[in-house]
Amino acid sequence: MARFCFMLLAVLALLGPVGARAQAPNQGPHIAVRLVAETETPAAGDTVTLAFDSTPQPGWHGYWQNPGDAGVATRLDWALPAGMTAGPLLYPVPQRLTVAGLMNYVYEGPFAQLVRLKLAAGLAPGTRLPVRVRSDYLVCTEQLCVPEHADLAIDLTVGDGRITPERRALFDRWRAALPRPLGSPAQFAVVQEGQAARIRIGIPFPASQSAADAYFYPLTKGALSYSAPQRVARDGDLLVIETDAAEGATPERIEGVLATGTGQAFTVSARPGTVAEPRGHGSTILLALLGALTGGLILNVMPCVFPILSLKALHLARAGGSERGARQEALAYTAGVLVTCLALGGAMLALRAAGVAAGWAFQLQDPRVILLLLLLVTGVALNLAGLFTLPTPRFAGESGAAGAFATGALAAFVATPCTGPFLGAALGAALVLPTLAALAVFAGLGLGLALPFLLLGFVPALRRRLPRPGAWTGRLQRILSLPMFATALALAWILGQQAGVDGMAWGLGAALLLGLALWWTGLRQASGRPRAGWPMLPALLVAGLAIVSVQRAPARAEAAVAGTEPFSEARLAEHRGTGKPVFAYFTADWCVTCKVNEKTAIETARVRDAFRAKGVQVLVGDWTDGDPALGRFLEAHGRAGVPLYLWYTPGAEAPKVLPQLLTADMLASLPN
Repeated sequence: MARFCFMLLAVLALLGPVGARAQAPNQGPHIAVRLVAETETPAAGDTVTLAFDSTPQPGWHGYWQNPGDAGVATRLDWALPAGMTAGPLLYPVPQRLTVAGLMNYVYEGPFAQLVRLKLAAGLAPGTRLPVRVRSDYLVCTEQLCVPEHADLAIDLTVGDGRITPERRALFDRWRAALPRPLGSPAQFAVVQEGQAARIRIGIPFPASQSAADAYFYPLTKGALSYSAPQRVARDGDLLVIETDAAEGATPERIEGVLATGTGQAFTVSARPGTVAEPRGHGSTILLALLGALTGGLILNVMPCVFPILSLKALHLARAGGSERGARQEALAYTAGVLVTCLALGGAMLALRAAGVAAGWAFQLQDPRVILLLLLLVTGVALNLAGLFTLPTPRFAGESGAAGAFATGALAAFVATPCTGPFLGAALGAALVLPTLAALAVFAGLGLGLALPFLLLGFVPALRRRLPRPGAWTGRLQRILSLPMFATALALAWILGQQAGVDGMAWGLGAALLLGLALWWTGLRQASGRPRAGWPMLPALLVAGLAIVSVQRAPARAEAAVAGTEPFSEARLAEHRGTGKPVFAYFTADWCVTCKVNEKTAIETARVRDAFRAKGVQVLVGDWTDGDPALGRFLEAHGRAGVPLYLWYTPGAEAPKVLPQLLTADMLASLPN
């Protein structure tokens, strides 16, 4: 009834805007709209993109093309010159707003809707093209709705289609907010549960791509219950979204937009099919707990944790027969591990709740954290190697709960770069579990990591089996520095992958400076000088500057064919001028169809040998991050998304557009 009343009032308001507007406080417009053209001089036969640049007043919102349980979509009334036609209105990804139990898909901040106008061929240069449009839209607060309209006008002139860099950058930013075609077909199934029905949508989406806070915005009206919660689960490369069906829904197709929580969104078209039911939480929680416990236990033999555990265990053996002290240290070490694991897991869940894609070790996606870990592990390795003495955390020094807690916290934090069996599946399952269950999984990981030391503290027989510390302990400590140095080397490699050669140089330079400062500190400690650690101050300052300065390098999709080059129109023109065939393909990491084609056809030995024999030049366009230049090239070839495969034969003016499903035979037999 609430939905019906709202819709009735909204429709009446749109039919009678004058009276409704007279009752609204703060006379509008509550959404300021301006019409912007990407170029004022479009070429004949070409297209020009217009933007409805909209800015709501604080507290007000506009509506998506499917407004949800309440609201009205924008309505356009065009007056165009002869020879010009308008395409559909393109909407950016909305936000969700629940008011009185009704789900609304809205824009609470600035947004831009785009539309493409097609010019007829043969228009004479200098022809004036007056464009007029009336935009009717609904603008609301949580208590009040007001219909508004904007009479917009812009005058274009047939010209050369030149676009200024400033205008190009502005429209590229607006295009980046639009959802992109997923490129892979989806399926849905209607599941009857008594008198109610649920809809399960299976969307192909690579397991390697994060979708920690995925949400499906339905475009097909009357198919899904908008206000019902959506349950998201993984099944390999399939993302399964399950929610309540709308009353009496019998859709033949479901279309919508999948927002992944990473800032990327994709248009999805699903046809009826079979979609397996996601596993229940009970078995998932149990398996995730067992996996996390086992995975945490295995982490103890990883090179980043084993040296710390070994020296702490030997220290516990050296502590003698104090059972109470051994138990205290074991509990403090376990507490340090658990607190760190729960803190990292809780931070990950908080980021997911805020709409940020995050998985376990999410902090390792930031090169600044990698550099911090690199310096920390380097310092630990140099300490174990005997370069200097660091009394806290106490690896093999005096007993104490504070030192054991700090050691456990350090072990857990340093363990995050390491991976082992069972952890991936267990922590991946935590992403789709309720908050308390997910935290229990992280606690299971911490318990597994702390379990060996906890057993040593509470089982005297195990401590008695440990060798007694002696002169050999120092040599062992030096040996155990080697896996820590290996971990530092691995972190430097990860830093290079994330931040490029420049970022890795920053990291190695900071580590070198840190090593020199620690060496100087060790010399001062050996001579008994007071304030031996003062050389660390400039080293820490430089390290802090390096951590703040390092930046992530742009991520690129991995080329599937050896010898490929990144696509650019300039490079394409150069290769075509050599008289050799060119194969250009356009892919993205989130496109399952693209990856299947690459694995089963493009990167096979047969295709590689055939291309080499024909002298084929291969160019790959990576659209993972929505490169606007590639987006314009795709549009120019009649495609809104990937995959796209083009074969350029020498002498031919236009390329041959290959099917979206490739085979090795098809590629190997292409004419040269």
